[in-house]
Amino acid sequence: MTKKLDGKVALITGATRGIGAGVVLELAREGAHIIMVGRTTGALEEMDDAVRELGAESTLVPLDLTDFDAIDRLGGHVASQWGKLDILIGNAGILGPISPLGHIPPKEWDKLMAINVTANYRLIRSFDPLLRAADAGRAIFVTSTVAEDCRAYWGGYATTKAAVNCMVKTYALEVANTTNIKANIINPGPIRTSMRAAAMPGEDPEILDTPHDIAPLFVKMALPGFQANGEIISYADYKAGVYGDMF
Repeated sequence: MTKKLDGKVALITGATRGIGAGVVLELAREGAHIIMVGRTTGALEEMDDAVRELGAESTLVPLDLTDFDAIDRLGGHVASQWGKLDILIGNAGILGPISPLGHIPPKEWDKLMAINVTANYRLIRSFDPLLRAADAGRAIFVTSTVAEDCRAYWGGYATTKAAVNCMVKTYALEVANTTNIKANIINPGPIRTSMRAAAMPGEDPEILDTPHDIAPLFVKMALPGFQANGEIISYADYKAGVYGDMF
């Protein structure tokens, strides 16, 4: 039986846990070759075992996303190996300190910007030519409600996610009329992840949806038939049926 993503090559950052791990497995179920980017070899190897159990294949990339030159080198490897990239998912991110803005140490601020913003810019910079080379390149990045609903003490994380929103919407406008690329953003809302637990330590995780629950939305947004561009797609609104015929 033909799977939805047979023959597609997908790169996912933050691939070894949380939402990223859930998306890896869902894309693998649909037949994509997964380029998994994560910080530790051991965690990547565990995910590779899970991907192989689903009958799919993966390429493991141990990489610190603050090594920006390494992102360029990865782009060169993907170009030489496949000549295209069908799906780019910029999922990796860090929470940073939950504190007054003036109390965030400059090193922590710089780290937030490097991982949550600059790394995603470098992904676009390195993989834009390969997305253009695909029949229907799809770029998906992950945001947060706090990017538009500002909250006290969340300024570091919220600022980075607001920057991601602006960056991806700008990229979407730039590719809209001359390519087959669609670039969009997912707002997962509260999902049962370690980042959520760190941000909301008193919350009962059992009331939250899991990465497995949200992963099919990423697949739908990665399909060639998905034509939205420059949109922020809310998982909660998707579940509520707000988007109608978009999917």
